[in-house]
Amino acid sequence: MKIEDFADMEQFEAIMSNWAKATGLATVAVGADGKYISGCYNFTDFCIKLTRGSKEGCRRCEKCDAEGKGVYHCHAGLVDFGIPLALEDGTVLGSVIGGQVLPQDPDEDKFRATARELGINEDEYINALKKVNVKTEEEIHASANLLGQVMNNFINAEYNSKYNGTLIERLTAGIKECDEYVNNIEADTKKLDAFQKKQNILALNASIEAARSGEAGRAFSVVASEVGKLARDCTALNKEISANVNSISGVIHNLTELNV
Repeated sequence: MKIEDFADMEQFEAIMSNWAKATGLATVAVGADGKYISGCYNFTDFCIKLTRGSKEGCRRCEKCDAEGKGVYHCHAGLVDFGIPLALEDGTVLGSVIGGQVLPQDPDEDKFRATARELGINEDEYINALKKVNVKTEEEIHASANLLGQVMNNFINAEYNSKYNGTLIERLTAGIKECDEYVNNIEADTKKLDAFQKKQNILALNASIEAARSGEAGRAFSVVASEVGKLARDCTALNKEISANVNSISGVIHNLTELNV
């Protein structure tokens, strides 16, 4: 399952973009396969063009991306974050990653040394570094956690809206179908009740005729008695069926009110 399958991605992008503008931190969302599912916001030349632009820098960055959890310091000396995007049942669908800010004013000598390790022009690297935002550790943690909470609330609301909405539609259709079955059972039960009344009358008439026939009607009297007993048993069973149907009708009625 992918976030794009159920979420309003325009609203998804708007949240990401507005958060990046408000905080000055970089961010991008990726799916469970690691591929981008949103635009890249506030990404710096220091990170994208220079650090990731070098072979060794890219290798180190990819290692940080794979291993970094929560808020962490990257190999180049900036602070990044990786916050999972997950459903309420724990299914992880991706993550929001970013950061690319300094926790304090940088030590240029340290970054020049990093530039030499990565084979990057030192002066160009320092000039790009000067454009990187500086945020306190507290600000970075608060901003990253806020984005994670907002995005997770959003995707869970979108998921519930789509899939629970579909479930309710199916439930409604099922209730309607069950209601039709109950109506059919009630109609058949009324027909059965009418048959049983006729059966009782026939049994009574047969008993009367058997009595009039005296000894010759004894066998007929036994049959009439059994027919009467069968009719009474059917009547009791019919009442039980009717009681069960009424119970089912009550359950359906309650489900219909809950659905409303």
